[in-house]
Formats: sequence, structure tokens, C-alpha cells
Amino acid sequence: MKLPPFITAEIEPHLDWLALTRALDAGHALPKAETKDLFLYRGEDTQLTRSAWIDGLGALVKTATIHPGNHAQGLPSINGGVSLFDDATGQLSAMVDFHLLTKWKTAGDSLLAAKRLARPGSKKILILGAGTVARSLVAAYRAGFPDAEITLWNRSMARAQALADAMGVRVAQDIKTAVRASDIVTSATMTTDPILRGAWFRPGQHIDLIGAYRPDMREADNDAMRRARIFVDSRETTIGHIGEIEIPLQAGVIRETDICASHYEPADMVRESETDITLFKNGGGAHLDLMTARYVLDAWKTTTG
Repeated sequence: MKLPPFITAEIEPHLDWLALTRALDAGHALPKAETKDLFLYRGEDTQLTRSAWIDGLGALVKTATIHPGNHAQGLPSINGGVSLFDDATGQLSAMVDFHLLTKWKTAGDSLLAAKRLARPGSKKILILGAGTVARSLVAAYRAGFPDAEITLWNRSMARAQALADAMGVRVAQDIKTAVRASDIVTSATMTTDPILRGAWFRPGQHIDLIGAYRPDMREADNDAMRRARIFVDSRETTIGHIGEIEIPLQAGVIRETDICASHYEPADMVRESETDITLFKNGGGAHLDLMTARYVLDAWKTTTG
């Protein structure tokens, strides 16, 4: 019996950020995914298993382990494994490198939202964070907004400078000043308490929130949620699951009806005016992993004949 492929980062030269956004768009035109998340906790450590099934596309199971203390040992804080299954037979179609899939899914999700919600002429992009996700965001946003200037901010200026030097971008010294100067602000930090203040926002901005994945985590404060038109990648995988949305909901700061649309409602996922402040929560559900994994597998099949 022929073993299914294990697809590694060697496929990356054959992947394209804008092609991925088209694949995500096509995936959302299929029947809505069935998804299920399972969280296990041990102190600051998290094990997250996400499953998805999309009729016509297949099924996927992805397990992530998040150990923030790994940084002290020089190890990635996030690790895991991914299995992709055939839609018709349920047989294992491929194993996909966890870090490869997470990189492309996460940044691709945010890029799709930015292409829909940010002003087309956006020229200044600020990335908060200096980890693995920030690195992939530089690549994704360069593909989607090739004329924009990208700036990094991180609590550790040394880490921000190291990544900026590696990626050929600038470093911001002050977060408040940098946010106010930017057309797009994308945040990929591991904070549990908000670092983004709505008071800093100005009309016309697009805010992209990635980092929060637990019920006790958020990157933007209540003022941010009040001032912005709110969008999510999926209502089912953000509402009731992620603190970015759930904490202000429970506090009465926002209502579910304040969430304007998701990727499953593309006709409503639009900027209504030049002065809108749009805020997108990237929840990174397993349905997006599944869509991305299928895109990666198709690219692998093309390169291997």
C-alpha cells in the first residue's frame, strides 16, 4: 500500500499568497464547514485539537501544543501535527508539516480579510510582534500590498530589530505613535491583556487581530471594539471561544449583532466608507486549515506530476 505524502516546507517556492486567498475564497463558497475544537490546559501551556469537515473538500485534524516557556530553551512555542483526509473515502490523503500549514493559513486568512476590508491604497502597515507569525505577515502583506511600507513593533526592541534586519523593514519605537500613523495594523502577540487602544485609532484604518486564541486572551481594548466595525473569519469558531470577542460580549461592550460579517458572508464583508475603522478577528479555525491544506496538496501534486 502506497503511503500518503508528508508535505514539508520544500513546497514553499511553489506557493503563492494571492493564490491562497483565492483558494480560501473558493472554500467558503462550498457548504459551511462542520468544526469542533478541544482545549486542554496545564498552567500557561495549551493543547488545542481542531477538526473540520467540508462537504466536497475533505476533512482535517490538527493538534497544536502551545508552550510559551519554550522561548527560554530556544524552542518554538507552538508545535503540532496535521492529518488531511479524502472527502469521498475518508482515507488519509496527506500529512502536512504543522509549521508550514499554520504559517500559510494564519497569514493567508488575515490577507484575505485585508484585501476585502482595508483601503486599496493603504501605504503604511504596522505589525505588532516579532515572532514566527510576524515574519509570515511581512511576506503575505508584501504580496497583497506591494507598494506599502512595513514597520514592526515589539515589546523587546532587540527582537524587533533582529526580525526587521532579516526582513528588510523598519522598527517603530513607540506603539501609540506607530498605530496612529498606520493604514493597516496587524497584531500577532501572545498577550493576555490588551495592548491596542481604540483611542489611538483614526478613521479609515483596518485592524487585524491574530494573537488571542484562548478565552482569557485579547489584544484590543473595549474602546477598540466600540469604535470599529467588527468582522470575524467564522462566527462559529470565534464567538464563545476567543476572549477577543467573548470578553467584550459578556461585559455588554458589544452585542453579537455588532459582528458585521464573516468570510462565509463575503457580500457583507466590505468597507462601507473611506472613514470606516474595520476590525477583523483572525480566529484561525480548522476549516481554514483544511482549505489551506488542500491548496498545499494541490500545489504538491502539480510539482510532482
